[in-house]
Amino acid sequence: MTAFGIRKTLRATYDEALIRVPEALKTEGFGVLTEIDVQSTLKQKLGVDFRRYKILGACNPTFAHEALQTELGIGVMLPCNVVVYEGDDQRAVVMAIDPTQTMAGVGNPALTKLATAVKDKLTSALARLE
Repeated sequence: MTAFGIRKTLRATYDEALIRVPEALKTEGFGVLTEIDVQSTLKQKLGVDFRRYKILGACNPTFAHEALQTELGIGVMLPCNVVVYEGDDQRAVVMAIDPTQTMAGVGNPALTKLATAVKDKLTSALARLE
């Protein structure tokens, strides 16, 4: 775990991880709403080469609804980003945002409790990857 995210290095390849991650998230009630291909975007916009790297916007509708009802502006922190990238050793690295860190500054106890529940679900999803 890093200060801002939950990290797992897999034995799987990047391509295998891109198949497994949405399935693991689904088991915890998350769907992938968005997918950003960082490698492609950086190549197109800046003409630079970068490792294979995707940002998945994961959402658990129940948690999102509860968060929005608690604090309408919390939408700026949604969805939960999950990153999949190819490590230097060709193994996939998966990281998920730690919502207890991102929502900590809001100072709302109801959101803190919700963020802990979301973190537990994301941690469980990543644990399913191997």
